[in-house]
Amino acid sequence: MVIAYQNEILWFILLIVNFTGITLAYRFFGKTGLYAWTAMAIIIANIQVMKTIRFFGLVTAMGNIIYGSTFLVTDILCENHRKEDARRAVLIGFFVLIFTTLIMQICLVFIPDESDTLSPALEQIFGLLPRITVASLTAYIISQFHDVWAFSFWKRKTAGKHLWLRNNASTMVSQLIDNVVFTWIAFVGFGIGWTQVFPSEVIIEIFITSYIMKFIVAVLDTPFVYLSTKMGKKAEIEEYV
Repeated sequence: MVIAYQNEILWFILLIVNFTGITLAYRFFGKTGLYAWTAMAIIIANIQVMKTIRFFGLVTAMGNIIYGSTFLVTDILCENHRKEDARRAVLIGFFVLIFTTLIMQICLVFIPDESDTLSPALEQIFGLLPRITVASLTAYIISQFHDVWAFSFWKRKTAGKHLWLRNNASTMVSQLIDNVVFTWIAFVGFGIGWTQVFPSEVIIEIFITSYIMKFIVAVLDTPFVYLSTKMGKKAEIEEYV
């Protein structure tokens, strides 16, 4: 039995689970927990993006929530710790994504045994086209470094006040940058022999839908930024680094 708006309900449940996970990772493991979350999130996001769903009548790929959670991580690190700690989280995610891709590409070259039934599924999941990999890596590093810079910029401009403003201003613009870079490289082309993948109207629809999803994630992560900041002030967060 299909429940009306089942995907929409599950999407918001998934969002709460993700943000709660980040909060708990920070509470129990401090910065190390956030670094671990970033590494996990960047891998899961690139797997989830292969599943498409219909959300309020629009077709979109999954992965927007878990990927958007990495911006929450850098905002928490910028607010409660140092800008350098947030940059470290970005570089950890970049490093993990590169070596996950390399390791799995080598793994796929191995000749499977006759008893192997899962190799085709692994090839579908991890047999990433170079174009998508380049798009994902480029969009991630540019948008994340912008988020760290923008959050720190607004923190200085507001003298440490209006946390909601710097959280949303930095994340929403960074998500837009991520969307532009990824869409341009993955679907439009990059001027190095890659041709446009879809008709322009399809690319525009994908761009708009995915940004709406990311916009919602950016707005709804604000309470969790406040909660993490409150934890950082009222309780000593144990560190393992």
